[in-house]
Amino acid sequence: MSHDVRGLADPDRSVRLSVLGRLLLLAGDGDDDAAQVLRAVVADYRRFDPEIYTRALNQVGLFGDASLAGPLLDCLADADYGCQAWAAGACGRLGIDAAVPLLIDLSAHPDGFAREAACRALGQLGEEAAIVALAARLDDPAEFVRAAAAAALAEIGGQRALASLWRAFESKSYPRMGYVAAALAQFGPLVFDRLVRATRHDDPELRFWAARALGSTGDPRADSILTRLAAEDDGVTRTGAHVRTAARTALRTLHRAERRTSSDDEIRQP
Repeated sequence: MSHDVRGLADPDRSVRLSVLGRLLLLAGDGDDDAAQVLRAVVADYRRFDPEIYTRALNQVGLFGDASLAGPLLDCLADADYGCQAWAAGACGRLGIDAAVPLLIDLSAHPDGFAREAACRALGQLGEEAAIVALAARLDDPAEFVRAAAAAALAEIGGQRALASLWRAFESKSYPRMGYVAAALAQFGPLVFDRLVRATRHDDPELRFWAARALGSTGDPRADSILTRLAAEDDGVTRTGAHVRTAARTALRTLHRAERRTSSDDEIRQP
């Protein structure tokens, strides 16, 4: 290697960070030697300060490849080193499917940041075996973890993931369910009719979030439904939010999506 890895272990933190920053810039410009040094940091992570390791993994897309699978799995199982969340993120971005069992275990970690990282990685890997674990995280005490689990289920897709999200939607366990609505919207035709029925539910909570989800589907059929809710629905949620306000917001979201689609179509025309 033409770049010296020793600078990354220098006793002076400022030196370490300066060397790392230069290596990342070089790797981003296609410097293979710099990328090799950064891969060496991940491969032999115990030699390096966790700050160097985690900062490198934040940019793993610049230098990472399949050769890092083994050491990343090792770090993912290494509770003492304390960088499992970053290893999880790298496994997700690099598509390391062998990490799924460890990520499922990590999704129940005491630290919320680790749980969130595990959920995000499982979504990126798209593994159906993770659905049960992710569904459990929809009842996580931390909202940001619940949001990550919902997004991951939407990424995985399919009827089982949809069923888990719909149960969370109907349970109304939490007053703010924007992340569930956003995730449900990703299922498009699979969930559209259910959301329409929910806009007629007796509970304003369900009508509110169904409206929000419909606006994010981008489906033009939602326009008349949301217009009706915006004009007629006087329901109020337990947090004091109005269904008609949700419908108006959803209409704006829907119309923006329609304009983007129309613009994209014009660009694609010869």
